[in-house]
Amino acid sequence: MLFARFPVAVVIERVALSNRWASVQWHVAAVERDDSPRHPPVRMFHDQTRTRWRFTGLSMELHVSESEGYHLNITSPDPKVFVMWRMAESVAADEEHPGAFPVVVTVSYNEAARFLDGGEQVDATPLSPEMLAWMQPFVDANYRPEPKRKVRRNELYERDPVGDRKANGKRVP
Repeated sequence: MLFARFPVAVVIERVALSNRWASVQWHVAAVERDDSPRHPPVRMFHDQTRTRWRFTGLSMELHVSESEGYHLNITSPDPKVFVMWRMAESVAADEEHPGAFPVVVTVSYNEAARFLDGGEQVDATPLSPEMLAWMQPFVDANYRPEPKRKVRRNELYERDPVGDRKANGKRVP
């Protein structure tokens, strides 16, 4: 099994702020199972303080190469779903058009960390029991921890590049 796919919808929320540096804040509010195809985003809720948008047709994919990241996630105290999202540049955000959109949904700690290292915006939401049950067999079948290597302290100093200069435990010039 090279990869597995889990269909999801992402809910992104815009919250109005009374702040002199920023007027709104965007964040991922939820990731839910959803088998529907990709459609334009649907406004779920709107009032004076917040607006929620639902994006369908997305999916999480599990790949063998990311099994360590999945293992780290599901063995953590609070497993998460990570959503990398971006701000829309071509459309002004209003009540009819969202100003942010999801790009990638993942459950790999390592992949989320790479996105953050690359300067992307990543938010995390709790991993549902249904998603955890879907991931567990894949991780059990594909995750193999790296074998532990014996670490020898001061190994660098035990070998002399010029030759054996030790005589009876003392250095020989």
